[in-house]
Amino acid sequence: MTDGTHENLDRLLQSGGIRLGRPQRDRLDRLVGEYGAPTLDERPDSRRDGVIILNEPLSGAAAELFYRSFTPSCAVVIPRSENPGFDFLKSKLTEFGTVGPCGADGPHELWWGGIGWSKLLTAADKSTVGPRVVSCYPRGGDPIAAFALRHSLERFDLACHIEPIDTQLDDRVLCFEKAEFMVRMWNKFREPLLFVEAGATLREAPLLPSFLGCDVALHKWNRWEMSARTLYLGRTERAEMLLRAWQQLAASYPAIWEGYLLDQAWSLTSSQVPLDTVWLPRSYHALKGDLGAMRATILHDRQTTTMELGPDPAFASIVRSARRAGRTGARDAFMVMTAKPETANGVAVILRDISASDAGAVAATVEAVTGAYAADCGGYGRLELSLCAWQEDVGAARDAAALARYRILEIAPGQRIANDFFAHHAADDAVMTARHLFP
Repeated sequence: MTDGTHENLDRLLQSGGIRLGRPQRDRLDRLVGEYGAPTLDERPDSRRDGVIILNEPLSGAAAELFYRSFTPSCAVVIPRSENPGFDFLKSKLTEFGTVGPCGADGPHELWWGGIGWSKLLTAADKSTVGPRVVSCYPRGGDPIAAFALRHSLERFDLACHIEPIDTQLDDRVLCFEKAEFMVRMWNKFREPLLFVEAGATLREAPLLPSFLGCDVALHKWNRWEMSARTLYLGRTERAEMLLRAWQQLAASYPAIWEGYLLDQAWSLTSSQVPLDTVWLPRSYHALKGDLGAMRATILHDRQTTTMELGPDPAFASIVRSARRAGRTGARDAFMVMTAKPETANGVAVILRDISASDAGAVAATVEAVTGAYAADCGGYGRLELSLCAWQEDVGAARDAAALARYRILEIAPGQRIANDFFAHHAADDAVMTARHLFP
């Protein structure tokens, strides 16, 4: 990106009141470099190329017209995609990726997508940077599947490491065993890692994740169930944070489905750091029987009708819709911020009625809350901000905060949030405590 293009993008973002953290801006810069000049365009009425930055939600006929204006040479970026008002449009598009909120500097989630992967896949094919492919299989199991994977890797001249590991069961690798293997590979090698389940075969070189330069890349089965059969980890601190969170969850809950634990690790990590995630196309997670299996990059040795990937009946429906739209559900915190020095007490801020409110008011309130916490945390060592569209979301968020013994503050979009918001409530808490101790 040239200096002139960079300055034009700065002015465009400023005109739309859009604040981006550094990782979000880096992702946008990459897209502009790949697709072309950006526009801040909420009502496109003709087909075009380039990057369209969407600042306000669309619904109904407007979203349909917006979708019809796209070409494969066009990408859309939604800088405030945590708002469920964008869900309808996102459901019509191909979801490329998300970048989590960046604290007070970029307190929103950035979503990017288009109408297909063709442009990015073509560009990735020219890349010379590839990951190290790693895989494991039970030591007491049949090694033929691993031989098939190794054989398919030979034609692409990719570094790889495939090994048998000790497992509790002879016919499968459990989630905690896979996570422990990945941590060991992370410590052993310095390249980005691409885990591929033993039994899969590579039909094309898997260069897309490393070309895009993301923290993590994986496929969402049925658009919401995260699969650990294909998992890319870039060499970043944020990727390591996700990996270690997954390992800890898997060790604590060894009987729970690995996709659910990966989902929870992703949610936890993306709320705390601006995790740059790519949602891999189905070609990176094709199964035998898929219509596009012959054009697959990675073909797994499972039938399309397999139930192994889900659905998990324990996976709450309130979270499924959020994952399908590429955002965090109300049962999980949208953003977590910590103060220095960090103290044991925390505060949960619940922003209610976001679906019934103006998107600008919601965004401004999010920015006001995070800015107030950054200015004066009031002694609260940790802030968890939850966005709730419906009353049942509020109930779920309150229950989660109560379990953590957090101070709970419920606010509405457009509510004035002063810089001493947290200090004021902390002072009220202190008064109430004193009255309780010294009636």
